[in-house]
Amino acid sequence: MNATSLPGGEWTLGDSVVDRFGYGAMQLAGPWVMGPPADHDGAVAVLREAVASGVTHIDTSDAYGPRVTNELVREALHPYPESLLVATKVGATRDAEGGWPVARRPEQLRAQVHDNLRSLDLEALDLVNLRMGDAYGPRQGSLSEPFGALVQLQQEGLVRHLGVSNVTPEQVAEARSIAPVVCVQNMYNVAHRHDDELVDRLASDGIAYVPFFPLGGFTPLQSDTLSSVAARAGATRMSVALAWLLQRSPNILLIPGTSSVAHLRENITGAGLVLGAEDLAALDGLASGAVA
Repeated sequence: MNATSLPGGEWTLGDSVVDRFGYGAMQLAGPWVMGPPADHDGAVAVLREAVASGVTHIDTSDAYGPRVTNELVREALHPYPESLLVATKVGATRDAEGGWPVARRPEQLRAQVHDNLRSLDLEALDLVNLRMGDAYGPRQGSLSEPFGALVQLQQEGLVRHLGVSNVTPEQVAEARSIAPVVCVQNMYNVAHRHDDELVDRLASDGIAYVPFFPLGGFTPLQSDTLSSVAARAGATRMSVALAWLLQRSPNILLIPGTSSVAHLRENITGAGLVLGAEDLAALDGLASGAVA
């Protein structure tokens, strides 16, 4: 497939202009983001199809697999196109049971940055997100020490831009008081709207908001309202959920993941759905807890 115009237009992320429709590589690893994919060649094909379709923002992490998705990204796409921004994440590692133990001491973060550099075969990482909180969501507390450690790595030329992930609004403000933040990556979708005010505040300041689990994560989004809107639009619930995010705010950048080329194409097409005022109003009425 030749590069096409992706839905949503573009956004300036750091010193790069990226399409608002990107790709998240987490699902390329095995079950529960551990081990290799069932279909290695298929995973490589999805990454190449994403870039061929015009995707200029790929989200990955050395913790996915671990190392699996980074190595797939390198195999499929290296040497990387100049237009491609590869974002990664640090702040947690993996254990043998598939857990995500916290790893935010300065020496641990330095090791993770170097791990990502090696597995992606890069001299500097385009964007590094500091993962805070835990598997259950953000947790209050200062991020000064770990974020400061990443600033040091940025000053050394190993990281170009910084973001924060799984954070509270207070932690976003604290990070911004230390160094420029180009994006915030939190859980957010049409039915989980706890970050509404943060999305708007970041938009006014020119900072990207990158929702993870835009389709609900390991439990797909389900609600009567979402199903009704999808039926009226003659579309899938996934298409409506992605389209709503793109129409919600111009600073929202999508990174839906998939291990299927066909599903990737469906996501791209679906995100281009234009929702009318009545449907947007119905979806805006959804509150946290509206999913079954």
